[in-house]
Amino acid sequence: MVTTEVQWSELQRDPRSVAALADEGDVRVRRRDGAALLLTREDRAHSASEGSVAAARALRNVLAHLPHDVAATALLDEFPWVDVLPKAEQIQFVRDFARAFQASAELGQWSVLAQTITEWRSTAAIHADPALAAKLTGPIDEDHGPVPGPTDV
Repeated sequence: MVTTEVQWSELQRDPRSVAALADEGDVRVRRRDGAALLLTREDRAHSASEGSVAAARALRNVLAHLPHDVAATALLDEFPWVDVLPKAEQIQFVRDFARAFQASAELGQWSVLAQTITEWRSTAAIHADPALAAKLTGPIDEDHGPVPGPTDV
């Protein structure tokens, strides 16, 4: 599908022509003082949403039926840092990835999946540095006093 670009002024001047372009494909509306807008037909957006939910459910089901080491290896191609995670955490990453993918697809909020990946990448970075991992997983010998209660922001 082709994405056509128009200026904001063109949308204001001739909205019917821009709507006709949207019937053919997405329309990127450029603005001088803001991020571009994407104009798409609702039926296409709905189909994309349904497709992503179906794909997420299928992926979750596939990953659930694969042996854990095979599922982790499959994701290793895309996320090579998974290799530095301990085996038990590789399994948990696969589960978390599949759940976050499905949640993101169903909510239409891909930030859920992005946050999961960011958190696991940070965990892998800790495991990649043995000194840091030892420091963060070792006992705390100092008493830092009472923990303050939560505050309203």
